[in-house]
Amino acid sequence: MFDVFGSVKGLLKIDAVCIDNNIFRLHYKATVIILVAFSLLVTSRQYIGDPIDCIVDEIPLNVMDTYCWIYSTFTIPNRLTGRVGQDLVQPGVASHVDGKDEVKYHKYYQWVCFVLFFQAMLFYVPRYLWKTWEGGRIKMLVLDLNCPIVNEECKSDRKKLLVDYFKTNLHMQNFYAFRFFICEVLNFANVVGQIFFMDFFLDGEFSTYGSDVLRFTELEPEEREDPMARVFPKVTKCTFHKYGPSGSVQKFDGLCVLPLNIVNEKIYVFLWFWFIILSVLSGISLLYRICVIMGPKLRLYLLRARCRIAGQGQIETIAEKCEIGDWFVLYQLGKNIDPLIFKEVISDLAKKMESKESV
Repeated sequence: MFDVFGSVKGLLKIDAVCIDNNIFRLHYKATVIILVAFSLLVTSRQYIGDPIDCIVDEIPLNVMDTYCWIYSTFTIPNRLTGRVGQDLVQPGVASHVDGKDEVKYHKYYQWVCFVLFFQAMLFYVPRYLWKTWEGGRIKMLVLDLNCPIVNEECKSDRKKLLVDYFKTNLHMQNFYAFRFFICEVLNFANVVGQIFFMDFFLDGEFSTYGSDVLRFTELEPEEREDPMARVFPKVTKCTFHKYGPSGSVQKFDGLCVLPLNIVNEKIYVFLWFWFIILSVLSGISLLYRICVIMGPKLRLYLLRARCRIAGQGQIETIAEKCEIGDWFVLYQLGKNIDPLIFKEVISDLAKKMESKESV
């Protein structure tokens, strides 16, 4: 089983230099790992048995299995409730009249593994864009100052380079910051869009799927309509047509068992809760970002929190001179540079700004 998830290990690697934040990582690390792992689980037939097994007289079983897998199976929506074994064989599986009873065809189970992998790629797109746009700027500026044990002469040279960079590029880094903010908006738009996409994929069932499952556990047994059996039925019907000895078309109704749906129903219950939580966190993150852009005092407070050991007057001097892009780069550096070294960088930068102002 562990071999199945071997290819996902690369996503677990901890980056030496952080160029984003925790909510951003939930999108391109946690969610991508979850979706790829689920996709591998669905495609690994040896761990869950055959994806479909059909029973019908006079038709070879392997032919029936292949036919029903390709052309889909169906259930009867108005036969989901009743006594199993008396009123119906399984929820949604009962006798029906063509043209009178509604028939619901289930085709999406053939595509689940591909859709999950496609969704994982979409979640990685904002990360790919940001990594491309960022171009290794933070890694270049850190210059190994994230290590507390640095040669004093080497540390002094690197601090000087960092301070000179800020002095030269002051008020010229807004575009850099706003590209990150655009990627945060893309993350939020992606997760909300994917909720609607999965709702479309599951014929309008996903939007209320998790809440329906919770509600199902609170109902009386006689009144229960299992939403998991409605969306991912484990037993379905399949109709096979062939020519008889006289040339007439013969119709064969078979029962199909879909063990794959035992996995699918649990996957989508988890994804419903995960996507709802992720969209709420991403929305809160966007509100926080708007407050940061619009609030210079909030930026000052956050910079103080990032470098508590630096002088308050020095931080205020820097915050007054910095625009949003300068603040963002400095805040990102604060997450990567050793706190003691970052304090010295703040001090040197404040002195540079004060001397420039006096001149």
